[in-house]
Amino acid sequence: MSKRNGPMEDVKKQYVRMALESGNMSFIARKTGVNKSTLANWVKQYRDDIEEDMRREGVLPLSKTSS
Repeated sequence: MSKRNGPMEDVKKQYVRMALESGNMSFIARKTGVNKSTLANWVKQYRDDIEEDMRREGVLPLSKTSS
């Protein structure tokens, strides 16, 4: 299994999606126990893929910023 396809990868993407759906990265960081700067890095890394998935599902992100 490659490093980018493990269970941790899925968790990171789930947290990024939560941040994009809520538009509140600080809240999601606190809720999940992930450092805000770490979550911000994950958002930068996965944003395009997650937003594409959300568009296909008809879900729009609340925030385009990495606040």
